[in-house]
Amino acid sequence: MPFDVQDLSGTFSVGDIAIALVLSFLLSSMVAWVYRFTHRNVSYSQSYVQTLVILGMLISLIMLVVGSNIARAFALVGALSVVRFRNAIKETRDVGFIFLVMGVGMATGTRFYTLAIVAAVVISLVIVVMFRFNWFAANVQRQVVKVQVPPDGSYTGPVQDVLIAHTSEFELISLESIRGGALTELMYTVRLKKGTEPGTLITALGERTGGQRVTVLTGYDQTDL
Repeated sequence: MPFDVQDLSGTFSVGDIAIALVLSFLLSSMVAWVYRFTHRNVSYSQSYVQTLVILGMLISLIMLVVGSNIARAFALVGALSVVRFRNAIKETRDVGFIFLVMGVGMATGTRFYTLAIVAAVVISLVIVVMFRFNWFAANVQRQVVKVQVPPDGSYTGPVQDVLIAHTSEFELISLESIRGGALTELMYTVRLKKGTEPGTLITALGERTGGQRVTVLTGYDQTDL
């Protein structure tokens, strides 16, 4: 029974491969630098940024392999479906960058080079402009206050009295039993009154909670909790 090895690489040239991979690398690197430049939070990960570059090139490679062959496309979907990612995305914008490099990789892999360049540059400029001019930012600075009190309920009123005295507004967002029911943790979002320092609020709450732990998180909207 004859056995022939068929080389399918003739559907694209070495030049096509080089252009697609090099262009996807350059554009994905540009997107990665934009991500690094516009990142504000403490959750910056070098591994994630490097993955953006690798992902762009891999998608380009996959698109070269698939070409216009529907059977290959379904085979790749089945093969990739077994991959499981357990790292949670910490920021919503991180998902956007993943889709951006995927789009760049798909465009270069299908040899829409002009589309890949224009789309990557324009979208990156939009991201930089939004970062530079701080679009859609809310000028309301809030804090998260976490207070641990005994579970008998007699401390809730005094805690709220302190919040009324030191904040312009507050809202209870979480009530949780901790340490096997030995303590109750109250979590509030608050806006401190003008001139009130977080340390002052901590001291006042500590006097009403029986010496239990009090935590004030400032700038929580820009920090991963």
